Amino acid sequence: MSIALAMLCAVLLDRWLGEAQRAHPLVAFGRLANRIEHRLYADRRTNGLFAWSLAVVPFVLCVWVMQRYTSARFAWCVNVAVLYFTLGLRSLDEHARHVSHALAHHDLEEARRAVGRMVSRDTSPLNAQQVAAAATESVLENGNDAVFGALFWFAIAGAPGALLYRLANTLDAMWGYRTTRFLHFGWAAARIDDVLNFLPARLTAFTYALCGHFDGAIRCWHWQGPLWKSPNAGPVMAAGAGALGVKLGGAAPYQGVWETRPDLGEGELPDANTIDRAWRLVRRGVVIWLIVAGLIGLAMHGGAHA
Repeated sequence: MSIALAMLCAVLLDRWLGEAQRAHPLVAFGRLANRIEHRLYADRRTNGLFAWSLAVVPFVLCVWVMQRYTSARFAWCVNVAVLYFTLGLRSLDEHARHVSHALAHHDLEEARRAVGRMVSRDTSPLNAQQVAAAATESVLENGNDAVFGALFWFAIAGAPGALLYRLANTLDAMWGYRTTRFLHFGWAAARIDDVLNFLPARLTAFTYALCGHFDGAIRCWHWQGPLWKSPNAGPVMAAGAGALGVKLGGAAPYQGVWETRPDLGEGELPDANTIDRAWRLVRRGVVIWLIVAGLIGLAMHGGAHA
């Protein structure tokens, strides 16, 4: 039951406080990872794995020790604090709302700038529909990466699990690209993130189905998810697009080149309202996860006293 209560408290803290505006731990971790990369970089998988381990393992072990060898009350506070810092629910809402607000007021330039803070693709050539699609895809994917994935690993392994997941996800975003520089060095970061995300991504996809058009979400997940180059983002975004009844995917510009991507979803074309609907899909999913966690906690608590 304490795990479910910690999850609720962390979500409420995130909703109340949002991300730390100064000295956010993940920002500091990113700077540390950059220094490690600078010192250890070589075009070899072994260097990438060593760099990943050096960046992640000490922090996870530190949290594990605090959880294991301190009082139950202090360990519970560590759980809440770590989960709070690994969640990005309110931040996702704020970024999405900025884009949808700009689109709703026909300010395309501002919408492009706002969505540029959410995605890695070039945003200057995007029209309003493409901006809405990019923001919606980001909300759906980050619903897994910044919310449900952290909640899943917290439920499985407490604060060390949530921290391991979030740091691995951060390193994948930094090193996991198939570019000339990171093809080998970033291999470990990409593969570890794929493994850690395998179950959360599919639970997220099912959550989107439960919170939207179920049949459409399952159908798009089944047929379109495997076509995406990412084994985890594909099911998440395909199911989310199907749940919303909207068409996403398709060509997108990266580093000045329009890349062909599979289609996602079915139905109407995206607009400003689609971004808000995607955010509400994530929010309803969080409520479901908290209810399920609470019910499981109550059942376990009752069984322990039977």
